[in-house]
Amino acid sequence: MAERVRRTRALRYRGRIEQIGVCFVRLLRLFVYQNDWKLLPMSVIIAGLVSLVVRNDFFVTMEGTLKGALALSCVAIWNGCFNSVQVICREREIIKREHRSGMHISSYIASHMLYQALLCLVQSGLTIYICLTMGIRIPVKGLMTPLMVFDLGITVFLISYASDMIALWISCLVHNTTTAMSIMPFLLITQLVFSGGIFTLPAWSDGISGLMISNYGVKCIAAQADYNKLPMATAWNTLLKLKDTEIEGTFTVEQIVQMLGSENENDVIREVRAKRIDESLTSAYDIVFPQDEDGVMTMIWSELMKSLGDATLGDAIDAFSRSEAYRQNKDKTIHLKISVWGLIRLVGEDKVSDFLRNKAAITQVKPYYENSVANIANYWLHFALFILAFGVLSVITLEFVDKDKR
Repeated sequence: MAERVRRTRALRYRGRIEQIGVCFVRLLRLFVYQNDWKLLPMSVIIAGLVSLVVRNDFFVTMEGTLKGALALSCVAIWNGCFNSVQVICREREIIKREHRSGMHISSYIASHMLYQALLCLVQSGLTIYICLTMGIRIPVKGLMTPLMVFDLGITVFLISYASDMIALWISCLVHNTTTAMSIMPFLLITQLVFSGGIFTLPAWSDGISGLMISNYGVKCIAAQADYNKLPMATAWNTLLKLKDTEIEGTFTVEQIVQMLGSENENDVIREVRAKRIDESLTSAYDIVFPQDEDGVMTMIWSELMKSLGDATLGDAIDAFSRSEAYRQNKDKTIHLKISVWGLIRLVGEDKVSDFLRNKAAITQVKPYYENSVANIANYWLHFALFILAFGVLSVITLEFVDKDKR
């Protein structure tokens, strides 16, 4: 009681700036003596668990980067919200007494903003350190600063601090910690759902999504990771799941020769025709024609193999199309049977993988993920506006603390 009286008298005779210093020192003491320091190890644990989940694909593929951006944004939002959601409402009675004795609400909120900024800065640094320790491959070169790790750290800090200010305003708005903690799940779930990182949002939700810190957080981190230039793995992974599926059909010899003829302008066919005839083509034959009951393809293959040397497969096919064997057998039918994996092996696993990853990625390019200084600066500005707006709202809301009916 004596301490409170002494503090009240001290605040009464000080200006706004001096009151900020007094309140800030008091918050530092509370950090030590009321166990607020426990927020730091909790943020480390959460960052570690999230890093274990996203470390393999973050900054590597489009899907992994989007998942990592959402996860990292959620870590920052969780840290920020739980930092301040109880700090005002748990000492509401003290605030009323001190306000009546001369404490300026603006000074009180400013001291909290300084303290929360320091806390968020430490948590953000720990989060980035844990991400690096757990093996997340953060690119070296940054866009806004010389190092990407600093760019990412600034973004995590701004997300965390903006969330902190929202929670601070909620703490000013409610009258007890129970109500504050009841609101928290709703706040966190809303941020998750309307982030745009997991769910495809309907058009009507654009206005709501534009008010979510998580939405700007995901976009900012994805843009910093250069999302639009990363490969997309989904199409390739889906194809691998179908690798045992068989493709089959019946064709005439003439149809096959025409399909592989020089008139066909398909890039894949051109590449196949350019292959040199060697042992690798024998393996290709075994993949496409594992069974040749009528012996038609065996005969055709033996004709092609007569051209062994410097000839390409295209040369051999063209020579065969002019041969007597072709004229005698062109109307015969061949049952072609090949698995999806066999087809991949025939074309080349690396080539198919690169083709699908790059082509699929083109369809997922988004302008709001553009890796540019203007785009990142725009997102940082949004975070700054969130911080300023909810800081002002906290001051306005707490100015009515004397009108409590309790």
